[in-house]
Amino acid sequence: MSGDAERLTVEADLDAVQRLFEEHHWSDGLPIIPPTSERVEAMLAGTRLPPGESLGPIPPRGGEATLENLAVNAVMAGCRPSAFPVIIAAVRAMLHHEFDLYGIQPTTHPVAPLVIVHGPVARALHVNGGAGVLGPGFPANATIGRAVRLILQNTGGAFPGEADMSTHGGPAKFTYCMTENVAESPWPEFHTTRGFEPGESAVTVFAGEAPHNVNDHESKTAVRLLDIVADVMRALGHNDWWVAEDGRCDVAVVLSPEHAKVVAGDGWGRLDVQRYLFETARRRVSELMAGGMWGSKDWPSWMVGLAAKPDALIPVVRSAEDILVLVAGGAGKHSLVIPGYGAAQAVTEPVG
Repeated sequence: MSGDAERLTVEADLDAVQRLFEEHHWSDGLPIIPPTSERVEAMLAGTRLPPGESLGPIPPRGGEATLENLAVNAVMAGCRPSAFPVIIAAVRAMLHHEFDLYGIQPTTHPVAPLVIVHGPVARALHVNGGAGVLGPGFPANATIGRAVRLILQNTGGAFPGEADMSTHGGPAKFTYCMTENVAESPWPEFHTTRGFEPGESAVTVFAGEAPHNVNDHESKTAVRLLDIVADVMRALGHNDWWVAEDGRCDVAVVLSPEHAKVVAGDGWGRLDVQRYLFETARRRVSELMAGGMWGSKDWPSWMVGLAAKPDALIPVVRSAEDILVLVAGGAGKHSLVIPGYGAAQAVTEPVG
């Protein structure tokens, strides 16, 4: 589980297996599927890569993300072998330097990697992008996100209160996985903005907080609706106001199909939404100075220097492209803003 192959022989009793895994902190607290040799071999059949191949060490403990380790955790999470390539792609993406997994794993912030599945593989696996997209009821969403969390816990060592020091944690630390509602979106699927073709499959990992609701049952224009989205984005207290020295951070905006229809009805595309939100979701320096983080040694030097300009407007992200605009969900005039970790960038990797 930690990167060194370990074989255990346990009496054939499901309750005993559950107790063993709970005692060793190998479980997320929910019942697990025992990772028998047969089940792990079946999971590994979902890829051509050799079981001993490692994608790299997972911080903070540095356990090696061998394909066998990933398969063990995927079995425990209840994944089907057909989903295993998605899990591999998600782990590859999280190990990119710009994702800052080393910072995400032990932080006190309630961040969790949101796994967004794109392209034909999302449809083949029946990943939900419609009603209740981030809720229960859909095995692919639940098990893919859960497998990623178990890998971070068991191979990376991020067990709550030990290496995972999140003050409160959050439900997203059980599972956080979605796709877009492609059938009802007015725009091409998100991964096409990252250089992929619509017929290609990919996974984006985004380090996010819990979703913040955007309730708007009245807007008839893009500007009015996006002004409300921007107001949710610019709330004091979330981590996107804590920015790294290089100034890069992300925020995700998940528009419901009904809200996306309002915006597209004015002739706006995804890039128009990004640009408008970038210009609108801003706060004065004087407001940020009262926001609970000003004066911290962690502020980038360029931002501390703005203390002499209290009326200067600071955007919540450093560029329009750092706003991930997705379309997902079912009926209803609600959308979501998911603030980021503040020092991590979303990464997209191909599947397969």
